[in-house]
Amino acid sequence: MKKAFNFWLTSVLFLAMTSQHLLAQETDTLKKYQRPPADTSLRVPFYKSKLFKATIVPVVLIGYGVSTIRGNGIYSSYDLREDILRKQPNFDTWADDPLLVAPYLELAIANLVNVKSNNDLINTTLVTLKAEAVMAALVFGLKEATKLERPNGEDTKAMPSGHTAQAFLAASIVHTELRHRSQWYGVGAYGIATSVGAIRMLKNKHWQSDVFVGAGIGILSSHLAYLSHRNRWGRKPFTLVPTYSPNAAGLALFIHLDELDHTQQPATAAHSF
Repeated sequence: MKKAFNFWLTSVLFLAMTSQHLLAQETDTLKKYQRPPADTSLRVPFYKSKLFKATIVPVVLIGYGVSTIRGNGIYSSYDLREDILRKQPNFDTWADDPLLVAPYLELAIANLVNVKSNNDLINTTLVTLKAEAVMAALVFGLKEATKLERPNGEDTKAMPSGHTAQAFLAASIVHTELRHRSQWYGVGAYGIATSVGAIRMLKNKHWQSDVFVGAGIGILSSHLAYLSHRNRWGRKPFTLVPTYSPNAAGLALFIHLDELDHTQQPATAAHSF
C-alpha cells in the first residue's frame, strides 16, 4: 500500500511539473500569433501627425477655391472677375511664364553661393520629379473632368490653374529645402507663386477658384513627394581608393561611420511641415 501511495505521489508531481512546462510553451507559442497591445502612450494626436500637417493647408486652399466656383461663396469667382475687369480691363504681360521656374532658380542660386539645402542634389531632384508627376496627373486629370470654361472663353480647361500649381509646387520645395537657413527663402518663393496666380486672374485666363485649387494642388504634390521619399539615394558608407608605393600597388578602404549609421537605420529625405 505504501509503495502504491509513493508511486501515485510521484506520478502527480511529475504530471504537475510537465503540465506547467507544456502550458508555458503553449502560452509562448500563442503569443507569437497575437497582435501586441498598442502602446497608447506613444500615440500621436491626429493634428500632430505628419499627414495632417502636410495636407491641412492644401485642403483649406482647395476647399476655398471649390466654394467660390462660378457665383458661389461670399466673394465668388464672378464677383472678383467683375472687379478685375472694371479696374484692369486690358491687363497683359508675359511675366507669368518665366516666373513659373523662378523658385527653382532661387534654389539653384542659393546652392551655388554655398547655402546648402536640406537634401543633396540627387534626393532633391528625385523629390522634385516625383512632385511634378503627381501635380501633372492631378492638374490635367481635373481639367478633363471639370471642363470649366475660362473667363475669356478660350477653352474649357480652366480648373485648375496649371501655372499656379507649378509655381506653388516649386515654392513649396524651396521652402522645405531652405527653411532651416532662413524663412525668407520661403517667403520669397511663395511671393513669386502668388504673383503668378494673380497675373493669371488679371489676364482673364483663370477664375479665382482655379487659382486657389491650383495653389493647393501644387503644395499638396510637393508634400506627398516628400512623405513618400522613404529612402535616401547616393549614400556611400564605403570608399575604395587605389594606392601605390614603389614596391606594390593596392587599395585603401575608408569607412564613413556617419554614413554607415544612416544605412543601418531607415532614413528619409529631410522635411517637416
